[in-house]
Amino acid sequence: MHLIDVDHPLVAHKVRLLRDIETPSPLFRDLVAELVTLLAYEATRGVRVEETEVQTPLAVAKAVRLLDPRPLVVPILRAGLGMLDGMMSLMPAAEVGFVGMVRDEETLQPFTYAERLPQDLSGRQCYVLDPMLATGGSLGGTVQFLVDRGADDITCICLMAAPEGIEYLRTVVDPIGVPCTLVVAQIDDRLNEKGYILPGLGDAGDRLYGLAQ
Repeated sequence: MHLIDVDHPLVAHKVRLLRDIETPSPLFRDLVAELVTLLAYEATRGVRVEETEVQTPLAVAKAVRLLDPRPLVVPILRAGLGMLDGMMSLMPAAEVGFVGMVRDEETLQPFTYAERLPQDLSGRQCYVLDPMLATGGSLGGTVQFLVDRGADDITCICLMAAPEGIEYLRTVVDPIGVPCTLVVAQIDDRLNEKGYILPGLGDAGDRLYGLAQ
């Protein structure tokens, strides 16, 4: 697994604002979209393209375009939805699938409750969106899910990650043999006893959309 810890002053500035308990949900959503666009710039450096030509007003120029099949963006519900606009603003030609995965708060293990993905992902590059890489169960389970359907290149984009989650994800993806990249804005200190990232920013889904109880 290739880890990219994005080191950029604008990324660090937006992370600070996300952490602030006083940041309201509307601003939080805007910041997430902005931050994901910055992360996506790094995450898509290896996106597959082919050479082509384009007619300018003056001459024919060499160019590139995205290869078919188009990249597939996969937000993990529900918090991953908050990252989708930022990703699609940079790569609007990508297609979108969804995975609903939730963590059992007692066992800390994930289970899938919904999915909307092509049955055959052969030859597809996939970009998985998950704000918080805590224990790693949800993200690791999603990566395995995509590989089982034929995905051959996966990039995971997270706002924050705990060292424990990074190492768990590495134990999942390295034996698979499919290229996997993890792009993060911030690596935090550790997990607490409930499996939340410290110092973190709280529950990303709740801060994006409210408690929804």
